[in-house]
Amino acid sequence: MAEAPAELLLMVVLICGWAATFARGELSSSVSDTLQGVNEQGPYLGIVVPNSFEMSPLLQSSSFTVDELLPHLDISGRRFRFGRLENKKVIIVMTGLSMLNAGVTTELLVTLFKVEGVLHYGIAGNANPDLEIGDVTIPRYWAHSGLWNWQRFGDGPNQELSLESNGDYTRKIGYLNISSFNVNHTKNGYLQDNLLNNIWYQPEEVFPVDGTPEQRQHAFWVHVDLHYLSVSQKVKELKLEQCVNSTLCLPRAPVVAMVDRAVSANVFLDNSAYRTFLHTKFNVSTIDMETAAVALICQELRVPFIAFRSLSDLAGGGSALSNEASEFTALASQNAVLVLIKFVSLL
Repeated sequence: MAEAPAELLLMVVLICGWAATFARGELSSSVSDTLQGVNEQGPYLGIVVPNSFEMSPLLQSSSFTVDELLPHLDISGRRFRFGRLENKKVIIVMTGLSMLNAGVTTELLVTLFKVEGVLHYGIAGNANPDLEIGDVTIPRYWAHSGLWNWQRFGDGPNQELSLESNGDYTRKIGYLNISSFNVNHTKNGYLQDNLLNNIWYQPEEVFPVDGTPEQRQHAFWVHVDLHYLSVSQKVKELKLEQCVNSTLCLPRAPVVAMVDRAVSANVFLDNSAYRTFLHTKFNVSTIDMETAAVALICQELRVPFIAFRSLSDLAGGGSALSNEASEFTALASQNAVLVLIKFVSLL
């Protein structure tokens, strides 16, 4: 068999090298050049959205205009969309489901682009009996409620957790005693033990951009930006959608609600007991699967942040037949977009 020409071998090597570089996720020179041009036109408001059905009402809104010269830029499996919202320069990006996707996407947005602040919106579960489906919540604090130290059976609340003395874990935040939710939870008047024992909630390890590298700090409740929170107070009188169609309407007109606390975890919550526990234990109103990750990244990188979450269901606290999100997701998404647009117009 004849040997391949040297030029052909060189071309194969170059192509393989390019493919390997692309596979590793490194930015090509053309993308780097595009980023530089984009950032020279900044700063932008970054808008982070979990899913396509939540993003569609924003892209279809008359308040949003696409940048004709550069509609979008694809990086690391994410599409960063450029345009103006209420005449503000924005970059819109969809994260996908879960804390990991939300954190990675927000990190890419804030580190690659010249972003002055991050606005996050979407639907959520409702843990607050004073609120209704369709309401849009603006929480002051967000926490990741899915980082636990699951205590071994036999150990009680007064006993030190494994590795607690090293500073890895803490009992300061609180715990869930699973035996409190046993079907037959008492025996001779006393709480009956459950083999699952106790779950202790833990703060995230964070490494702020202005801190010492590899020197961890801890964060549980992350406060939204105070200026953004002040501006959002002016959105409270906004009229929201009440009906899905002519036959399916909510019992009252939805409202914009300033609430104290909200949590996120990689859990779709459709359980009445846990919903009640979160509200009672932590004064939680809003439950979702992404926002705390966005909040934590913005805290680490010192970028202003706020989130608007519209309530699509009662997180298991409603009908025993089905979750309400199947009926009210579209309405909740639309209401979240209405609040976002109004907020941007006030900045």
